[in-house]
Amino acid sequence: MPWLTPDAHTEQVEAARDIVLRRLDRSAAPRAVLAQLLERKEVDPAVAQEVLDRLEAVGVIDDAAYAARLARTRFAEKGAARRAIAEELRRKGLGEGHIRAALEQIDGEDEAAAALALARKRLAVSRGLEPSVRRRRALAALGRKGYSASVAAGAVERALAEE
Repeated sequence: MPWLTPDAHTEQVEAARDIVLRRLDRSAAPRAVLAQLLERKEVDPAVAQEVLDRLEAVGVIDDAAYAARLARTRFAEKGAARRAIAEELRRKGLGEGHIRAALEQIDGEDEAAAALALARKRLAVSRGLEPSVRRRRALAALGRKGYSASVAAGAVERALAEE
């Protein structure tokens, strides 16, 4: 950007920084989402890169922490499976290293327990229906949460056996 005066460059950097900080005031976001925002706002790519690099260097943007937080909340609050969480993180532009690290918080036993709890819940609301309908609905609910067919089937069968 040799054609910009130092003051013009500083103004562009400040404007881009303000855009990012206003967005982060609403909620955390990964670097890729913020880069897309700056692109939509037609911020010069070099200025966007500079602003994002600076904010990342001081810890305002932290993709690893974002991924870990999102994985914890999606699993704890929504009962989402690791596969569904990984896909959401990919859609948000996070790298595979951050995704792997975030998913290490959730082990197979945690996931199986969450699947069983969800199966119990789905079966409880379908009491009175035919067993095949109850099973199908519970399996579908687990599938929508990202559980594999084997984990979902095991959880539904165990929940049915408990009844």
